[in-house]
Amino acid sequence: MTETTTIPEPRERGPLDHPLVRAALVLLLLYVFLVGVNGLGDGFKSLGAGLLDSFFRATENPFMGLMVGVLATTLVQSSSVSTSLIVGLVAAPANPLPLANAIPMVMGANIGTTVTNTLVSMAHMGRRQEFERAFAVATCHDFFNFLAVAIFLPLEMATGYLQKSATWLSGKLTGIGGVEYDSPLKGALKATVAPIKDVLQAILPTDRLAAVALILVSGLLIYLALMLLVKTMRSFMQARVETIVSRGLYKAPAFAIVVGIVVTVMVQSSSITTSLLVPLAGAGLITLEQAFPITIGANIGTTITAALAALAATGPNARWGITIALVHFLFNLSATLFIYPIPRIREIPLNAARKLASIAVESRRWALIYVLALFYGVPLLFAGLNHLLN
Repeated sequence: MTETTTIPEPRERGPLDHPLVRAALVLLLLYVFLVGVNGLGDGFKSLGAGLLDSFFRATENPFMGLMVGVLATTLVQSSSVSTSLIVGLVAAPANPLPLANAIPMVMGANIGTTVTNTLVSMAHMGRRQEFERAFAVATCHDFFNFLAVAIFLPLEMATGYLQKSATWLSGKLTGIGGVEYDSPLKGALKATVAPIKDVLQAILPTDRLAAVALILVSGLLIYLALMLLVKTMRSFMQARVETIVSRGLYKAPAFAIVVGIVVTVMVQSSSITTSLLVPLAGAGLITLEQAFPITIGANIGTTITAALAALAATGPNARWGITIALVHFLFNLSATLFIYPIPRIREIPLNAARKLASIAVESRRWALIYVLALFYGVPLLFAGLNHLLN
């Protein structure tokens, strides 16, 4: 008696599967994202300088700014969202967030974004060896970003090299007309935000409440647009992304870094890039050393979102939006060039990830304590201490 095999029928392609429809959806979501960034700046401008000064005074302490970046990113599970919000605040006409205060925040966003792939590795907790491999690959990204902040935050505080370099570069971009050009896009963004603002002012009793509502609506637009954009890009590019990643695993480290950059730009999410590597590591298909350069490339690739957010900036402070986006890029590029090429320094995050994985596999609770303490407990503790001291 022969056994028959049922072959599943192929899924019917819906209208959203058409490449042109997908491309139009991506452009629409990008536009909504830029509307959110533009509205954010407009809302803070309407609030007035006095309230803004008190609201952001806490970030004058660079370590507090770092913790704000970590906590904000872990809560929204996306550095793209938090860095876009930072760009919008820095570039807002009212200048609610000074550039110097924002730099530690974008560094903190780099740390906060690593929580996603660490949480993904928890799915392997039921199998000892699988969990050890997956957790090591997930946390090597954490330790790379910890090391980068430990090196470059004190250096930035002492020399201001990131701020100076980014300011010089943004000045060059301004010089060729990139920022001061009154493009049709910026006009369209203003025209879209204006009716939203008018409706809020009409239904709310005071301009202050309308401004707060505009900030909240704009933040929601940024979050939803980026989440839907990531989902659309992931489904659109999934097969291509997996092919690129698999090819990059067995190439030279420099090529693997480029793969990490390209894949992250394609899907607009470093978390997706790094989370793709975790199950592969758990299954024993890749090693920690193979995954590491791709995660580093993802750090650089994710800076494109802040650059896109800077496109929405208008007014006298538009240049500072470009500047903080460049700070984000230069920070990640500097960390890669300083840490990865030098074997002794490169081994620090790798050895730390191996050690933590060996501890976590002996007692799973240490993995949970690590995530809760580092990504939530420490930032909240700093916030409490800062409140008490001030």
